[in-house]
Amino acid sequence: MDITELRGEIDKIDDELVKLFGQRMEVAARIADYKKENGLPILVPAREREKLADVAQKAGPEMANYTRVLYSMLFELSRSYQGKRNEKLSPLYQSITKAIETTPKLFPQAPMVACQGVEGAYAQIACEKMIKDPFIMYFKSFEAVFNAIDKGLCQYGILPLENSTAGSVNKVYDLMINHNFSIVRTFRLKIDHNLLALPGAKLSDIKEIYSHEQAISQCAEFLSTLPGVKVTPVENTAVAANMVAQSGRKDVAALSSRACEELYGLACLAANIQDKGNNRTRFICICKNLEIYPGSDKTSIMMILNHKPGALYKVLARLYTLGINVTKLESRPLPDRDFEFMFYFDLETSIYSEEFVQLMCELDELCEEFKYLGSYSEVV
Repeated sequence: MDITELRGEIDKIDDELVKLFGQRMEVAARIADYKKENGLPILVPAREREKLADVAQKAGPEMANYTRVLYSMLFELSRSYQGKRNEKLSPLYQSITKAIETTPKLFPQAPMVACQGVEGAYAQIACEKMIKDPFIMYFKSFEAVFNAIDKGLCQYGILPLENSTAGSVNKVYDLMINHNFSIVRTFRLKIDHNLLALPGAKLSDIKEIYSHEQAISQCAEFLSTLPGVKVTPVENTAVAANMVAQSGRKDVAALSSRACEELYGLACLAANIQDKGNNRTRFICICKNLEIYPGSDKTSIMMILNHKPGALYKVLARLYTLGINVTKLESRPLPDRDFEFMFYFDLETSIYSEEFVQLMCELDELCEEFKYLGSYSEVV
């Protein structure tokens, strides 16, 4: 028997599977109607466990695990279909709908904005790309930016979330767990690090370099060519430039932006010294209350999943079923729970799509806890 004949057999089997799948979903629909009429929940974990054990036993030892995976996906498809038939707008989706209706069509032109660092920081540059004429207040730490939003000192805050070279900014992710906020837009800023020192200094004079830990990581290859030079992390690249300017010393330098060269009266000893030319940092703009502006096609959520095998798979399977693309998945340990994690998802889906509505109405059944972080678009 050649491969064409074998494929013919597969096609015949698939024809039967498609018919049986349709019949199964029809019965699932009738079950959904019954549950709706009698006020029963869509998800019945005990029933699924029994069913998985039954089909695995019937499949035999060799096919048991494959069968469990297949039926786990079938269960996700059935629940999604049942949930759609029983669709009932959740309080979350109702608040999203209200935000869409009440948010101004035009983003504020001159709001008060919180940035971490001092003048010349990359956060300031990102802020000016995202907002037309911002009034910027500078704060020493990322937590202070969150607190400024919480207390109403500023309408918006700008925070770095991830870098294409150095990865995620873990401090920001950890703070996101403990603060209530909404993401309203994002921007990917091209990062060009430069070695700045007082005028007249030479590269051979430098004994110590200041910068933020992310910038230090992004310039690791260049720094490895400077043996014996001490590298000292500080809270911000612009702070580093300011420290060099005020030091009066020609043996110290800063890894900082080109904007800081003129701003602090420094000279550039080496330009564009980051390891990779396409070095970008993604910044988020946050606010206290939920604001959703026209054209929002990205959504961020955080979830605490049940600490058991398959918990993350079920979430990803549901997103796959809805055709929603995951562009970012990050996990951070929960500080008060041993070996348990908060999962952060960035999703691509329009707020006006049917899939978005369905997901927002199903989130509470997918996890132990979740936090909706907002829907937004990326400024280009």
